[in-house]
Amino acid sequence: MVALGVMLAVILAIVNKKLFVYEDPRIEAVDDMLPQAQCGACGTPGCRPFAEAVVSGTKNPAECTVNTVEGNAEIAAFIGVGMGQHEKVVARLACAGGTHVAKTRAQYSGMQSCQAAAAVSGGGKGCQWGCLGLADCADVCDFDAIFMDEHGLPIVMEDKCTACNDCIVVCPKDLFSLQPVSQKLFVACKSLAEGDVAEEECEVACTACERCVKDAPAGLISIKNNLAVIDYAQYNAQSMDRTPIERCPTGAIVWLDSKLGSTRASTGKAAKKILRTESLPLG
Repeated sequence: MVALGVMLAVILAIVNKKLFVYEDPRIEAVDDMLPQAQCGACGTPGCRPFAEAVVSGTKNPAECTVNTVEGNAEIAAFIGVGMGQHEKVVARLACAGGTHVAKTRAQYSGMQSCQAAAAVSGGGKGCQWGCLGLADCADVCDFDAIFMDEHGLPIVMEDKCTACNDCIVVCPKDLFSLQPVSQKLFVACKSLAEGDVAEEECEVACTACERCVKDAPAGLISIKNNLAVIDYAQYNAQSMDRTPIERCPTGAIVWLDSKLGSTRASTGKAAKKILRTESLPLG
């Protein structure tokens, strides 16, 4: 028995030596400096894999958008690398059809969830692509970056948004996308209905009138399936201005500002001002 025990101990020692994987002790230290949000906004499954990537040099500390600037600077100093640069990315909602501008054709009664409502004939909203306003996105956001306004539309607070992707996953209408904050030109609509039909259901729907296409730099905006689509590969934040939104008759294409929020065509231009505050009648 003694001989067998010694033999097994020798085998375990040899196997341990053969299978031993060295781990840089700095990984643990960097992991401790991270916010432990486990949000995945950096492109890794969590903080530990991000710490490994930072130590290996495949990611820079600035790619953690949840951490503070000071926190990322501390990590960079500890590793002995530059903090790097990484533009903030935020979630944006491609719908402006709140209850004051978009029609509801049927009253949904059931579990107060967008996913549940969408499973029942699309949720009852006239525009089948529109936001259902039951706050799944706000409920799933662990960073309190989304709240519902008085018209039942989600509002994303850019300073709190970490681009964690949860709102994108939970939205049954696929209305959220992640966009760099420098991309201020945005189409706040996903309706594929033809112009008059789209506007009948929602006053701020894209009608595919092509005015934004004509006013934007060549190739930047095109009409696909009755909807204006921006080619962000051609978008230059430094040279772009508000011109493409100024003749939009419904205000479906907007200019996003971190302080002012979503703005439509200037006063006196094409897009009519929405003054209504109450919900549109059912039907």
